[in-house]
Amino acid sequence: MVNRPSVPEVITVNSEQLQQVIRDLLPSQNGFGSELQASNVITPIIDLTAAAEGSGLPNNLQTALSFGSQTTFNVNATTTTVVSQTGFWNIIGNLNMDLDTTGAVFGAIFINDGTSDKQIFGPAATPAATPDQYMVVPFNFTIFLAAGHSIKITTSTNAQAIGSLRQLATGDGTLVSPNGFPL
Repeated sequence: MVNRPSVPEVITVNSEQLQQVIRDLLPSQNGFGSELQASNVITPIIDLTAAAEGSGLPNNLQTALSFGSQTTFNVNATTTTVVSQTGFWNIIGNLNMDLDTTGAVFGAIFINDGTSDKQIFGPAATPAATPDQYMVVPFNFTIFLAAGHSIKITTSTNAQAIGSLRQLATGDGTLVSPNGFPL
């Protein structure tokens, strides 16, 4: 058996999308050739993600709750507009319903387009025959608001929606980091 040294194989990668990522993340490499190449030679890996370059947070950290970023709400027996600014919003909380009543018990979250509501969450309960009956329904949504849209919450007399919301990204998709980051 003849032992031959390995010969590296080099191929051209024809991907404008990958070339654009290289140009965006490594501006010093602009103008050094027009084609990416791949090789079967083992080489160190360069992380080209936004988190690696230090310009952003990984998604799970970027969505973190923070003291200065949260806007709280407490809606009881009324309808309240909780946000009307465009962008991506995280809304988290609980709908608490006291079923010791004779009337309807409900709570709902709507997206309003300026003329009509579209319900996105809305449990309702039948009043209990026995006293001391409660129902707690948690919610956690990411909502996109276009221009002119708003998020409204409504509850009946024996219901309360309590929670908070935070903007995750602006209307054009620019991420909004938690208040206070970086330190």
